[in-house]
Formats: sequence, structure tokens, C-alpha cells
Amino acid sequence: MPAVFDKPSLPQRIWPLFSGFDWPLIALLLVLSSIGLVAMYSSGYDHGTRFADHGRNMLLAAGILFVVAQIPPQRLMALAVPLYLLGVALLVAVALFGITKKGAQRWINVGVVIQPSELMKIAMPLMLAWWFQKREGQLRALDFVVAGVLLMIPVGLIMKQPDLGTSLLVMAAGLSVIFFAGLPWKLVAPPVLLGVAGIALVVWFEPQLCADGVRWPVLHDYQQQRICTLLDPSRDPLGKGFHIIQGMIAIGSGGVWGKGFMAGTQTHLEFIPERTTDFIFAAFSEEFGLAGNLLLIVCFVLLVWRGLAIAAGAGTLFGRLMAGAVAMIFFTYAFVNMGMVSGILPVVGVPLPFVSYGGTAMTTLGLALGVLMSVARSRHQPEREPPESLQTL
Repeated sequence: MPAVFDKPSLPQRIWPLFSGFDWPLIALLLVLSSIGLVAMYSSGYDHGTRFADHGRNMLLAAGILFVVAQIPPQRLMALAVPLYLLGVALLVAVALFGITKKGAQRWINVGVVIQPSELMKIAMPLMLAWWFQKREGQLRALDFVVAGVLLMIPVGLIMKQPDLGTSLLVMAAGLSVIFFAGLPWKLVAPPVLLGVAGIALVVWFEPQLCADGVRWPVLHDYQQQRICTLLDPSRDPLGKGFHIIQGMIAIGSGGVWGKGFMAGTQTHLEFIPERTTDFIFAAFSEEFGLAGNLLLIVCFVLLVWRGLAIAAGAGTLFGRLMAGAVAMIFFTYAFVNMGMVSGILPVVGVPLPFVSYGGTAMTTLGLALGVLMSVARSRHQPEREPPESLQTL
């Protein structure tokens, strides 16, 4: 008979680290990562080490996912307030002492140069999920007002930098938590209707609003130019409208089945700006056509659906809100990126998850997926089998 204190085998010691993982989610991530590597190899093969660096960033994100997945949601909740306060403090420091590049003050040197707004993509939903967890069972209208204030502080600081893309993502993550917490529809409908009416008025009066010399209140000049360019890219086809026009040409020229791997003319003749980052969807569309786009969209839809399914099965309000927020973060990333490349949304700096090049964005995605996996494990983690040496007793 084996000794009671036999040392467990290596698989027996490693398996608890993976038990409870959501394998449908892992399968979707592998498919999306494979698509991203193929797209990056084609669009970035003449961009030095872009393909190798993209693969390295994916491995880094996978490592972050694995580590964060080991942390129970209760411990993640304990980090919510410190992370939020740290993020806001860094955003204030950016406003006071930040580094300016290309007309935007978004970075700060703390030994290394960092962009604190990226931290808020995760810290913001964490903070709001913590707030609603503490108020569970006694939610009042005032609690939603407090949540709105907590959201608008970092969003306002990020917009001041200015960084429309990141502020949009942080706001989307925060609003999704507030909505899933039970925000009444009577409070949701008025701003939605007001926004629709505002868009209709801008489209109707576009010639007058976008005429030379007209200055819109609230928006920065570059933000106004992006909206006007969206409405009429031909206004400046070789300047501000160049990105949108070339993106639409690449998408349309791909047809149903695409021109084939490494065969995109718009891509490899360098007509598509930022073809390895924000506009990689245009390069992918040209080479893989409508069929490739449908595959990519289906993968993102399934990813969002899986995240919402994990949220529905979470055991705590905090877990439900965080998982739901992560799912909506991926929806916002994909919808905004594809929309701006297709010419239905203004051009903002939002990458396409797993496909666009970028170490910071990939790190943030890995952290978000780690939180989602942590929530999944807390609900579905099976009981661990005792070592064989104990089973024989």
C-alpha cells in the first residue's frame, strides 16, 4: 500500500490551477488570437518585428489572464477602492505634470512612462461594482447619482487630455455596470432619445454646422473635425478624410471572399494608414472579404455572449456586475473599431481586440479576461479530487 504522505505527481499539483476554467471562453480566445496573428503577419510583415511583438504581447496577456484568474473575486473587490484612487491621482498628476505628445497630454513618467487612463478601463468597473455590492438590498436613486459622479470624475479628466477613444471606453464600462445594477428605464430613455435627436439635427444641418469658422461648444477642434469628416469624408479626401475613404475602399474591394492572404493591394501598397493598429480591420477585410468579416463578428458575438452567461451564473452581485462589464468592454472595443473603419462612426483611437498591434491594450485585455475567468471559476470550480494516497485509506 502506498504511504500516506506520498508526494502528489506534477499533474496533480498543476491541475488545481486550471480547474474551473471556462473552456468555451478559452476556445473563443484561441480562435480570435489565431485570426489576429494571421492578420498581423500579412499587414505587418514589412513593419520590422510587429508580428513577433504581437505574439509576445499575446503571451503576456495570457500570463496576466492566468495569474488574475487565480485571485478570488472577493480579493479583487478589496482592490477596487485603492485602484480607483490611484488611477484618479495619476490622472490628476497627468493634468499637472504630464508628458505631451502629438498635442495630447496623456502620459506621465514614474520611472517609466505610463498612460494612467488605461488603468481606469478596469479600475472604473471594479469601483462601481464594489459600490453597488456594498449597497445591495438598499439601492436608492441617490446611489445611482453617486455612481454617476464616480464615473464622471475620471472620464472628465481623460477627455481633458484630450483622449476621446479611451474616455469612451471608460464611460462604456462604467455605464454598463450602472445599467446592470438596475438603473430604471425611465432614467435610461431620456438621454438616449436626446442623443438620437442630437445626431439627427447634426446630420440635417451638417452643411451649416461644418462650415469654415463654425465652432462647436464643449468639443475640442479635433473632435469636431472628426465628426464633420465622418459626415462628409470627401470634404478633405487627401487630409482628414483620407483614413475613412481608404478604409471603405479596402473593405469594399475585398468582396465576398477577399483577395487572398498577403494579396491585399490597398494594404501592401500602403494606402491604408495605421494598417497594423487602428485600421487593421480594413486590411483584414480586403484579404478575407465578407466571409472573413462574418467569422470575426461571430467570434466577438460569442465572446460577449459567453461573458454575459458567466455574469448570469455568478454567485455575487459584484461578480455579476464585473463579468457583465467585461463583456460589454469587448463589445464596445469591437463595435467602435469596426464602425470607425467602416465609416459609420468617427475615427477614434480604439484597437480591435486580439487583432490590432499594441502592448498596453493587450495587457488591459488580459487583465479584463482574468477578472472574467476569476468570476467563472468562483462559480463553477469543481471539488478537487484527493490524492490517490488518501483514496486508498
